[in-house]
Amino acid sequence: MSVNFTGTWKANLSKSRFLGPPPVALTARIAHSEPVVQMEMLVSKADGSEDRVVFQCSSDGEPCKSLLNGNAIRGNAKWQPEELVIESWAQVGEREMHFYDCWSLSPDGQTLVMEHRQGDLAGQRIVLDRG
Repeated sequence: MSVNFTGTWKANLSKSRFLGPPPVALTARIAHSEPVVQMEMLVSKADGSEDRVVFQCSSDGEPCKSLLNGNAIRGNAKWQPEELVIESWAQVGEREMHFYDCWSLSPDGQTLVMEHRQGDLAGQRIVLDRG
């Protein structure tokens, strides 16, 4: 696979679309050596709180090893065709949430788009610039 997401990425908040209140900052650090993708994401909120996502998956559909604020997430990832589709489920309070996240990289490799097309975050789109 020619797509490689490795790098430090910062959300371009003016180009992104969030379902809830937008964060004040979002940074993702990604290490990608096919088939393994590892990501640490830090979301800083207006109230001063932070959400941290630690994510590891294999693009061959094997189960992912992920955490959201220290809580386990189950899921998998696979290529379709130049886009990495990550599907996951997380227990949030009493509710299990479903996420369907599609990652794509611009031709110049400087912009990463994480778009939720289905699931509980359908319509959310985060545009990140290589930082």
